[in-house]
Amino acid sequence: MANKGQHPPYLHLAELTASQFLDIWNHFDTDGNGYIEGKELENFFRELESARRGAGVDPTNPSFREKMKEFMQKFDKNKDGRIEMSELAQILPTEENFLLCFRQFVGSSAEFMAAWRRYDTDRSGYIEANELKGFLSDLLKKANRHYDDQKLHEYTQTILKMFDLNGDGKLGLSEMARLLPVQENFLLKFQGIKLTSEQFNAIFTYYDKDGNGYIDEQELDALLKDLYEKNKKEVDTKNLTGYKQSIMALSDGGKLYRSELEIVLCREPML
Repeated sequence: MANKGQHPPYLHLAELTASQFLDIWNHFDTDGNGYIEGKELENFFRELESARRGAGVDPTNPSFREKMKEFMQKFDKNKDGRIEMSELAQILPTEENFLLCFRQFVGSSAEFMAAWRRYDTDRSGYIEANELKGFLSDLLKKANRHYDDQKLHEYTQTILKMFDLNGDGKLGLSEMARLLPVQENFLLKFQGIKLTSEQFNAIFTYYDKDGNGYIDEQELDALLKDLYEKNKKEVDTKNLTGYKQSIMALSDGGKLYRSELEIVLCREPML
């Protein structure tokens, strides 16, 4: 949370560490909802402009509004009028920002899910905090990115501070997936189609014709199209194929079990 008597930290720096990035995020996301929006967004842009120019700016000046509009057109990738964590990672001048690292070494959401699945062994949608270091290490190795134990520790601790807000030692898939680029985060695509447990169980049972507790890729395809039609959303065949591949990365040899699909369609993010 932001301290009102404190100036925004680090905005003047040429590059940021992961922990400095987190300090900036927490300073401006004053209500802790996972977005910089409304008055928070105006404050952020004003302070960013001041830091870059080395002088104060007047938010009532029409040119300020115009600059802010151009700024949002450039960085608000999903056009929702607010800045999320992965978008902020593109704005701030960083050399080693761990959010940008994610974008470099996780080429797709399917890769992310494949790495996640190795650690979420009980398919609960969570990994234990003590397994997080191994998860991050795996992703870094996959990208052939060099790191030392100190840097890995910093990344791990920063992600813990971000996502383990209730201190239960678990990290949720839906929260970790926010580190992906907006266009790659298939979980975001289903935010408008979140189902209650009863709705989810009904639709899963309908497509699990033989009652064996899992569905295959063809059944998933039909299920997703059905969901889109019921929610009056446009079905983009190319995007749907991508979502399907990402979700199937959760599957066990082509078998997508109830608990795995529930992570995507039923559980709300914790923040």
